[in-house]
Amino acid sequence: MKELALKLQTGTVQCLPSGELVEKLKIKKPLCIKLGADPTAPDLHLGHAVVLEKLRQFQDLGHKIIFLIGDFTAKIGDPTGKSKTRPPLTNEDIAHNTKTYFEQVGRILDLTKTEIRYNSEWLSKLDFKELVSLCAKVTVSQLIEREDFANRLKNNQAIGFHELLYPLMQGYDSVALQADIELGGTDQTFNLLMGRHLQEQYGQKAQVIMTMPLLIGLDGEHKMSKSLKNTIGLTDTAGEAFGKLMSISDNLMWHYYEILLSYDANQINSVKQLHPMDSKKRMAYEIVTKYWSSSEARLAQANFEKLFQNKDYSVAQEVALPADTANPIWIVDLLRLLDAVKTSSEARRLISEGAVKLDNVAILDFKAEVSWQSGVIIKVGKHRIYQIK
Repeated sequence: MKELALKLQTGTVQCLPSGELVEKLKIKKPLCIKLGADPTAPDLHLGHAVVLEKLRQFQDLGHKIIFLIGDFTAKIGDPTGKSKTRPPLTNEDIAHNTKTYFEQVGRILDLTKTEIRYNSEWLSKLDFKELVSLCAKVTVSQLIEREDFANRLKNNQAIGFHELLYPLMQGYDSVALQADIELGGTDQTFNLLMGRHLQEQYGQKAQVIMTMPLLIGLDGEHKMSKSLKNTIGLTDTAGEAFGKLMSISDNLMWHYYEILLSYDANQINSVKQLHPMDSKKRMAYEIVTKYWSSSEARLAQANFEKLFQNKDYSVAQEVALPADTANPIWIVDLLRLLDAVKTSSEARRLISEGAVKLDNVAILDFKAEVSWQSGVIIKVGKHRIYQIK
């Protein structure tokens, strides 16, 4: 069992307490392994894939896998890493965002052997007396030990009382499910430990927690996050994913080799002997093969090479504009129609950097109105090229 425990801890940041993992594995029945995700956006991304891969490892060993959708806690919002209160989601937001989770999770987990649960099943049924009883099991000093709460108090930034309840709610999920092991990113360590604490308070055997490394997003600075829009989504096409992977910095490439492809130091050093472009194409090809398919990866690489290395715009992403689109049109509105930017500030940044071009002519004026016609080529950044139909 020690050998199996060590194998399961490969790629993790922490396993707490590691000795208890060995003891749980000795139990001759399937363990309850839990992973929770709040539906704060409709798409899961490669950052989620890191922990889903570990969950699949347990699934292949025959353990009971629970993918928990935090439809109730999403209304509160986990403030992890935030310097201010996150606005709560509506029921409509949550229903919309949950819709595609099953297909996305099914790319990595065997859904026929995965139990999908919603924490509204128990959290929405807690009456006021039960909520007070739950709160009584944790002290305020315990809650403000959480790093982001401590930082906000230090900086005289407001903390909503409902935010203090979030770790209790997530911890209570483990009580309701009687989880044996809970997985999560390193940013969830406090909440996972709260699950252990509450299970002990409710007379249950405490879960083991296993934390996985956070995948750095496309910006090369922050963790991959839906709210930061620096993600490669599991719902992206293989071509989109390949292009995004090719856009990351050379330094970040090695992080992706390690976290997503499980390359060790010797393997990475071997790949570093290649030309950086070849190393990056290899990384992109292997990641797209892993999470999409080998045939899609081959096509994505071929199209990338045609488009960006051979300047063959026949394989550019074609976009049909609505019939009532103005001509000329404000450049920002055009970028939005192409779904190339989400906000005006993002458009302003790209334009100021000279990263927006129409037929190879840079647009440098944020207020510019541009004329367009079928066949015009629009470049946005290094690896996004559109052709208007």
